[in-house]
Amino acid sequence: MALKMRRNHAPQPPGECALTLCMGVIGGAWTVNVIWCLRAGPRRFSELRADIPPISAKVLTARLRELEESGVVSRLVKPTSPPSVEYSLTDLGAELVPAIDSIVSVGHRLKSIRSGRESAV
Repeated sequence: MALKMRRNHAPQPPGECALTLCMGVIGGAWTVNVIWCLRAGPRRFSELRADIPPISAKVLTARLRELEESGVVSRLVKPTSPPSVEYSLTDLGAELVPAIDSIVSVGHRLKSIRSGRESAV
C-alpha cells in the first residue's frame, strides 16, 4: 500500500524563493572560500590565489565576476603602475559572513561526531 503524500505546511516565500536565490549566489565551487578570505578586508587577486592554493586562476576569476555581478563583491582598480585591483565584500556580502560562520560552527560539531564514531570502530 502506498503512503499518503503529506502536505508541507511551512510558509512559502512570495515570488522567487529567497533561499534558492541566495544558494545560487554562494553555491558555486570555491565561492564561500572567496567570501571567507575577503571577510578580513580587501585582497588582491594574487593574495586570494595564495589564500586558496587549490583554486585555479580561471575559476577564481569566474567566481569574482559572479560575486561582483550579484553585488556581493566590489572591484576597485587602483591607479598604480602597473594598475592593481582590489576585491572586497560589499555590505550585502558582509551580511553573508555570520551565516557562513554558523555553517562552519555546525561543521566543527559534525566533524567531532564523525571522528568520535571513527575512533569507536
